[in-house]
Amino acid sequence: MLRFFGADVMELEDTLCPAPGAPEGAIAKAMEIGDRPDFHMLNQYTNEANPEAHYKTTGPEIWRQTEGGVTHFVAGLGTCGTITGTGRFLKAQRPAVQVLGVHPSEGHDIPGVRSLRQLQQTKLFFPDEYDGLIEVQNQAAFELCLRLNREESIVAGPSSAMALQGAFELVPDEPGNLAVVIFPDSAFKYASSVVKHLPGLKAQAPQAAKPARDPLLEVMRENVRGNGDLTIDVDAAHALLQNGKPFIVDVRPREQYREAHLPGAVNMPLAELRDGRAHGALPADPGAPILSVCQRGNASLSGLLFLKSLGYRNVRSMTGGTLAWREKGYPVDAEPGAE
Repeated sequence: MLRFFGADVMELEDTLCPAPGAPEGAIAKAMEIGDRPDFHMLNQYTNEANPEAHYKTTGPEIWRQTEGGVTHFVAGLGTCGTITGTGRFLKAQRPAVQVLGVHPSEGHDIPGVRSLRQLQQTKLFFPDEYDGLIEVQNQAAFELCLRLNREESIVAGPSSAMALQGAFELVPDEPGNLAVVIFPDSAFKYASSVVKHLPGLKAQAPQAAKPARDPLLEVMRENVRGNGDLTIDVDAAHALLQNGKPFIVDVRPREQYREAHLPGAVNMPLAELRDGRAHGALPADPGAPILSVCQRGNASLSGLLFLKSLGYRNVRSMTGGTLAWREKGYPVDAEPGAE
């Protein structure tokens, strides 16, 4: 849909809700692009416009619709823009309003919300402004999500159910209480997550036959077990390039290679290494030094294993990939016309 409207979309291997403080992944890539003069990174985890929007809109809407009767405001914690902005507005109208935050347990699988440890990465998390915090377990959120959809015909997702479960536990069932709980998602985007945690919903498929052992994979595993020094950091790699000329294999997709690559690197995407298309460009000497490079240092290790399975003995993978290389300020080349 974004491409339909003319946007340039970059697809990366990352989780549905990437960690804002991670040194690699979708958010790190967005921050990298945002540093360019012709781009701007809005960054919902630090942007004061996030809570301000809720102070100006969500809070007044709740106040009007409850005719000033709201006693408890409950929200799940993600960027914390909703609870911060709305909570500040409601307390400005009546300080007695209880502002309550709900977060998932560590290791959760609830999209859009953050555990207490993960919340340290957002600059909009102000627990001193809340009247209460509560943790909701993963399974409780998914089970209540199913009940909301089946029993109440409310097509809410797991983070909405998590917030409601927190309200059930924090808000006393007493006359005069009027609680407002934010439902920020629907179930439609998270069908795979719901099925994962509610296995009774999954259609039973015939059990697949166990795949045959892959001889190439066995060779790769033996190579890993037999070599304890497979990686090299970017500083050592830079020094290596200054003092010698290793053959550099860039295993990233063509588009990423064209945008920026180590000087002298040859692009051999993993698929071409696997099916043999790139083998003709490799050194003839099996003892030649080879440096395997990718975006973050993960795919390059697979490239290293493929190369070693072909008989190359002196292969190393660069830890941190081209992202770490560029962070150090080391030079890169780009193909003409690449952005």
